[in-house]
Amino acid sequence: MASPTLGMRHAVLWVTDPQRSAEFYHEALGLTVKSTSQDAVFMTSPRSATDHDLGLFRTEQPSNGKRAIGLYHIAWELESLDDLASAKERLADMGALVGENNHGVSRSLYCQDPDGIEFEVMWEVPEHLVADEEPSNVPLDLKADMERFGPTSPGRGSSGS
Repeated sequence: MASPTLGMRHAVLWVTDPQRSAEFYHEALGLTVKSTSQDAVFMTSPRSATDHDLGLFRTEQPSNGKRAIGLYHIAWELESLDDLASAKERLADMGALVGENNHGVSRSLYCQDPDGIEFEVMWEVPEHLVADEEPSNVPLDLKADMERFGPTSPGRGSSGS
């Protein structure tokens, strides 16, 4: 049986104008911009311990049916890297695993449910362990991460961190 998640960690939306959407979510929910790139804005609540609560990714108005405005994915956090490794094996066996990534602040598996809805299962590095020179968007190496952080070390969202 799968280890239960710690809960939903963040949502990512496809939007036509990330800056405009960021202004909306700032005014509507009090979220603040954590980081930006040309095609994305990451926002967080001032009361949140996570790296980001909302990601806003630029997309064009749908014309070919491949990307639509709306939900891109929801992320679910696991307590430890050991849990993430177990999830990786289980999700691969289920045929649901479609990608993986080391985001620097988190370690992520990307999956699809039977209807093709994408979701992320992740472990977030405790804030005090994130190095300024931490690489981002590099291949996931769970073995190295377990050696560095420990296989059972609680992530940022765990009550044990």
